[in-house]
Amino acid sequence: MAQAIVEAPIKVDTSRKIIHVDMDAFYASIEEREQPAYQTQPLVVAHDPRKTGGRGVVTTANYVARQYGVHSAMPAQKALELCPKAVFKTPNFPLYRAVSEQIHQIFHEYTDKIQPIAFDEAYLDVTTNKKGLRSAVQLAHQLQQEIYQQTQLTCSTGISYNKFIAKLASDYRKPAGVTIVLPEDAHEFLWREPIEKFRGVGKKTVPKMHDLGIQTGRDLFKQSELDLIQQFGKLGYVLYRRVRGSDDRPVEYLRERKSIGKERTFGPFLTTQTEVNEHLQEIAKLVTAAMQKHQRHGKTLVLKLRYGDFVTITKRRTFSEFLPNDAVVINRYATQIFDEVVDAHFDSGIRLLGITFTGLAPLTFENISLPLYPNQPS
Repeated sequence: MAQAIVEAPIKVDTSRKIIHVDMDAFYASIEEREQPAYQTQPLVVAHDPRKTGGRGVVTTANYVARQYGVHSAMPAQKALELCPKAVFKTPNFPLYRAVSEQIHQIFHEYTDKIQPIAFDEAYLDVTTNKKGLRSAVQLAHQLQQEIYQQTQLTCSTGISYNKFIAKLASDYRKPAGVTIVLPEDAHEFLWREPIEKFRGVGKKTVPKMHDLGIQTGRDLFKQSELDLIQQFGKLGYVLYRRVRGSDDRPVEYLRERKSIGKERTFGPFLTTQTEVNEHLQEIAKLVTAAMQKHQRHGKTLVLKLRYGDFVTITKRRTFSEFLPNDAVVINRYATQIFDEVVDAHFDSGIRLLGITFTGLAPLTFENISLPLYPNQPS
């Protein structure tokens, strides 16, 4: 006789208050603000495919253009075919970054527990907040009003006790919506959501879900944990918990880091330029990995050099733009700085080398490179 499989109850932490803020058609809305005539025209933020030989992808589109089926990450040529009268506007990332920084300053008036996702969205943990507000709904309304007053831009907010539900809720009433999902309403809310809305269920997973008769959250809820894991692996394990309202991931805010760097001490000392070059290259790789891990980039590169006789030199170079998190680029500039500062103390050998970045800022969507050609690797 087969033994019944007993599934352990899922623990649901409902103690937190989390808001997901999603700016409405962010880039397009900024362009409409700058040029009000765009508000009544189908606007596509992308390089005009008629001027690029059909190359390029859509960064975003305003709500007028979306009525024609235009959406972000779509080939610009396809957007033109769907909406021949569309206005194509080349992305202005410095402007978008500046507005995003302005909005994040507003976030910090309410809480420092902020997890940026891109220029246009972020999670805020407002369980305790700087305004002393007990109502997350009241806080979300105030936040929306303040953002609009300062930027003339609207945003939608989702409020719940975890990140997964807050993210779904922010998309529920767009634009300029406020949606709250209380713990007692979570099952009903999740059950009626299309399976496509569940994070992790992408284009390749949707057909398999449909083949199993899973169209909505309710259908997903009926599946056993074992079946979901067998069908979808780790994703199945996660979805089994998400559809039961469980998501304990914290808002991963980073206290403002002033610097990120790596250094190495050597014994025996480095005595040749070849050894220095080899180790600078390795340190550049470590710094690149650290910058990516902390989702930061920087404008100031600092080289630290300590000779065998303990004489220490620190030299910094500040750039007008953020340097890419690319080990080759970082190594090139670090080597240039070394060549500028190395002196006669080199005869005593080098006991320490270090590379550090300061002038840090969060990495954002701008750093994601989208292919311009159909067969171009990303």
